[in-house]
Amino acid sequence: MKPLYVYNDELLKYRFNDTHPFNQMRLKLTTDLLTDAGFLNDEDVIKPRMATDEELALVHTADYIEAVRAAGHGKLSPEELAKYGLDSEDTPSFENMHEKCAALVGATLTAVDLVMTGQTDKALSLAGGLHHGFSGKASGFCVYNDTAIACEYIAKKYGKKVLYIDTDAHHGDGVQWTFYNRKDVITYSIHETGRYLFPGTGSATERGTEEGFGYTVNLPIDAFTEDASFLEVFKESLERVVQTYEPDVILSQNGVDAHFRDPMTHLSLTSKSYEEIPRFVRDMADKYTGGKWIAVGGGGYNIWQVVPRMWSQIWLAMKNIDVPSGRLPEVFIEKYETKCEVDFPVLWEDTLEDFTDIPRRVEISEKNKTTLDRVLMYLEQ
Repeated sequence: MKPLYVYNDELLKYRFNDTHPFNQMRLKLTTDLLTDAGFLNDEDVIKPRMATDEELALVHTADYIEAVRAAGHGKLSPEELAKYGLDSEDTPSFENMHEKCAALVGATLTAVDLVMTGQTDKALSLAGGLHHGFSGKASGFCVYNDTAIACEYIAKKYGKKVLYIDTDAHHGDGVQWTFYNRKDVITYSIHETGRYLFPGTGSATERGTEEGFGYTVNLPIDAFTEDASFLEVFKESLERVVQTYEPDVILSQNGVDAHFRDPMTHLSLTSKSYEEIPRFVRDMADKYTGGKWIAVGGGGYNIWQVVPRMWSQIWLAMKNIDVPSGRLPEVFIEKYETKCEVDFPVLWEDTLEDFTDIPRRVEISEKNKTTLDRVLMYLEQ
């Protein structure tokens, strides 16, 4: 079955303010790049639906949903805004917030239904991936946690076991804590160690509680980790997790903020990792879950030099298209190069003239290997 791509321009309206680093223009840039390159056409694209309050309530409390709705219309007091995390620098309230956030959740659920009802075996909704939201509080650029809602939706509506894979540089804390005492949703997160980066959680010893003990898997990697070490840790641990827990379906969050050009993290990945990550997840789905794979977006704050090219690789992996090389489509370059205030990338692959050599490479790789060995030992218990 051909994969499907969930998108419409309404998804671009999730916007805190004009100076906020979370900028959904990256979603349009990615879609245009794929279209201009001939990899995405109208018959691939499915328009999303809006999530209902009942669907949001799979994870979020009723009072929080009402608070988000009120805040989006300027009807929440300063005290209540603070209570619900809707007045922070990271996650301030904005006009029609509930409706715009519910649209992102609806897009993710559209992708879920496409796969779970057999219309396709792979679906991509790059608007989603908001993994920091909690049941009753906004956090880390995230209001409604579409990824957690999607996992719960799969578990409850379809009765299937979900493996949630999170490769964002930031730990997927909101999803982890939602399912920390459950075994029908396995959460896997590989991320920069919380010693240096928000949200500060995601240690290897966070493994779940009660019947969910062991069903939370964290791979915290050291700052300045490069491609080779990241891919070793990722591939060895992920396949072991899939083999151990035998999920029915994979849902992956694909933040690309571990890239060396991202302004908000301290990892040192290049396009090599982002070419391999989705192709390895695809292989895991094809080998172990009958091909069932739902993918969403996530972090990524260099919207010109990083996100469009890296996110494009997810769709290309779903389509079984080889990694492209050489110049980007001329129509895409002409459309956006003059609008870009930094050096505009014109090649699919990274040029590395601005890559800083890492003097602690061996030490960093050894620390990551120790973490990998520790987690693999946990999985054997």
